[in-house]
Amino acid sequence: MITSSHNPRIQQVRALLGRRQARAEAGAFVVEGVRLAEEACAAGCRPSLVLYSSELSARGRAALDGLLTSGGDGEEVSPGVLEGLSATETSQGLLAVFPDVALPWPQRPDFALVIDQVRDPGNLGTLLRSAAAAGVQAAVLAPGTVDAFAPKVLRAGMGAHFRLPLRSLGWPEIRSGWQPRMALYLAEASGGTPCWELDLRRPVALVVGGEAEGASPEARAAVDGMVTIPMPGKSESLNAAVAASILLFEVVRQRLL
Repeated sequence: MITSSHNPRIQQVRALLGRRQARAEAGAFVVEGVRLAEEACAAGCRPSLVLYSSELSARGRAALDGLLTSGGDGEEVSPGVLEGLSATETSQGLLAVFPDVALPWPQRPDFALVIDQVRDPGNLGTLLRSAAAAGVQAAVLAPGTVDAFAPKVLRAGMGAHFRLPLRSLGWPEIRSGWQPRMALYLAEASGGTPCWELDLRRPVALVVGGEAEGASPEARAAVDGMVTIPMPGKSESLNAAVAASILLFEVVRQRLL
């Protein structure tokens, strides 16, 4: 049992939880909690390391068994040490390190999401969760966007990372890399074509910018047009994740007609 916070494995996991550069260098990320462990197992992902405490619930024990059965190297950790490592307010007693997820990239997608300069982890995770639910075939992280495998993003994504192909690309690749070429529409609070009037049955990639600064100049130069959600109320704008969810499911609605 690991009883010291200075143990090399504890230090490794702490670095992966806290630093984007550490995750990039290791090609790995950390999943915390029972729900995400279950999602990872269901997706067939194999952990390289599993840390757990004796205080696991029955559901947590079942998730742990799944992780260890898939080949994970398990190590029990004292509850106090694991609590100190946890990125959540109350640890569920289960952490697992996974190599980077590399889901197959679709060859001819016709429904994609491009996320530009979204810096809030909760918003990014919610965007990815909505995209997975709407059947988005590919999600692109443009420059300036928070790391998709940061702990808060993973928690907000609720397993979307294990179902949705993700890539980080620059704007030249985003603009020209789709075959067949998709129309790029930037979500704007006002001034765009109302989403109900835009033909979203064609191959399309929706572009969503960050709340604080909006989309980057590179994004604005790359898109084919703007799309707006009609808002008869007096609000100036919607939360980025909420707006994206409405637009994503408008694509779904139109394609089901």
